[in-house]
Amino acid sequence: MTKQNLQPTYDANFASSQPMVSVESDEIDLRELFAVIWQGKWLIIAITAVFAIGAVIFAINQPNIYKSEALLAPADAEQGGGGLAALAGQFGGLASMAGINLGGGGGVDKTQMAIEVMKSRQFTSNFIQKHNILPDLMAAKKWNMGDNTISYDSELYNKADKTWLRIVDAPFKSEPSMQEAYKIFSKIITVNAAKETGMVTVSVEHISPVVAHQWVNWLVQDINKEMKDRDVAEATRSTTFLKSQIEQTNIADIRSILYKLIEEQAKTIMFAEVRDEYVFKTIDPALIPEEKSKPKRALICVLGTMLGGMLGVMLVLIRYFVRK
Repeated sequence: MTKQNLQPTYDANFASSQPMVSVESDEIDLRELFAVIWQGKWLIIAITAVFAIGAVIFAINQPNIYKSEALLAPADAEQGGGGLAALAGQFGGLASMAGINLGGGGGVDKTQMAIEVMKSRQFTSNFIQKHNILPDLMAAKKWNMGDNTISYDSELYNKADKTWLRIVDAPFKSEPSMQEAYKIFSKIITVNAAKETGMVTVSVEHISPVVAHQWVNWLVQDINKEMKDRDVAEATRSTTFLKSQIEQTNIADIRSILYKLIEEQAKTIMFAEVRDEYVFKTIDPALIPEEKSKPKRALICVLGTMLGGMLGVMLVLIRYFVRK
């Protein structure tokens, strides 16, 4: 009887005492943690202040970036589509031998192709060289609002002599290559197509709002001309091939088919020549932006201050635990 009474009393007391010790330990650790942070408050304040001042200086020294954009709609690419659609199912095989696309489906969408061409290295390189924008792309340092001029980094480019001064290791040269220029250009240009509406937005960011506006206009003009020239060249080659086939056959039915295909290629060339907005129609043209797009200086200051505060708290806690 004595053993049976003693055993449960011992277990209950032991079990009930365990959570009280745990709770008391947690409370002590939490108070200790706040006490450590409070003791190191001056170090935390100092680090936070340093980061805050650094963030303010960094934000002030960042140049304003302006963004200009244009809204485009895919142009009607059927090019007399009724005749092409009628010929597609009937003479598709023969047309494909001549390299002719009759629009029978299954091909690459012309709008999407134009977007990819605009993003390509070849188009970008030709664009930079054609408009001579390499200094504005690679060496621009500041935009002067008063006289609408651009100041260049003196260590990179001499505007008076139009010479490049930058010092780089081989295989790079003083004048940036088109591969280097493409990397920079691809970061400041954005071409997006909305899935719901099919509308295409082309935007450019630059320290000069005038330059950003001009480059957007040039991009729209050049991509329309590029796609037009490609289709005209393809139609011309196809016409030459079809004429050579007509000379080699005496079968009236085949000659009739070939003449119809030549007629469609003539329509393609005519359509391209009379239409400047060949691939994209401008719905909302680019404007010279009046307000900067970035940097977000207030956000930079807030994030810098928060980073300094968190770093200060971490250093105080690490120092305490290392000493302990």
